Amino acid sequence: MKIHVHPSAVIDAGAQIGEGTRVWHFTHIMEGARIGKNCVLGQNTFVANGVVLGDNVRVQNNVSIYEGVVCDNDVFIGPSVVFTNVINPRSFVNRKDEFQKTIVHKGVSIGANATILCGIHIGAHAFIGAGTVITKNVDNFALMVGNPGKHIGWMSRSGYRLSFDTYGRAICPSSREEYVLEGGLCILKSSI
Repeated sequence: MKIHVHPSAVIDAGAQIGEGTRVWHFTHIMEGARIGKNCVLGQNTFVANGVVLGDNVRVQNNVSIYEGVVCDNDVFIGPSVVFTNVINPRSFVNRKDEFQKTIVHKGVSIGANATILCGIHIGAHAFIGAGTVITKNVDNFALMVGNPGKHIGWMSRSGYRLSFDTYGRAICPSSREEYVLEGGLCILKSSI
């Protein structure tokens, strides 16, 4: 399976792109970036040196992914999402040695126009609502909205909001997987 690269895209020598990946209009992938298999990079995407995207990652239009960002498999990044890599940037101060790593774990969805501050870990299958500003680590399965991002609930692996009963148990309406609340965290108890 070959990769598809639109003629207007720029792929620097040394960038690694997995089989089946599609790279669309006006995208720039720098040397040292590693893109997994079966990814889609939408129009006007920028991927910096050292960025790692796992398999099946979907990046929508107008997203810049800066050095220090690592995304696991099956991550969705909505249109115009913003990642950062320095906490206190100044145009006249070189802080390239202060880039912080941002980890986006497996199955995360990040909604359109969300902003992710650097040095953050976003837990597996978390759901970041459109326009949300993430300023601290996010738990697995957490639903985050607002500015700054607030935890308002839990999402299943299939992307449905979970409703817990009085015993701290929830069933995903799509997959029928069972989730439990333990110590303030959502845990997948059984999967189909």
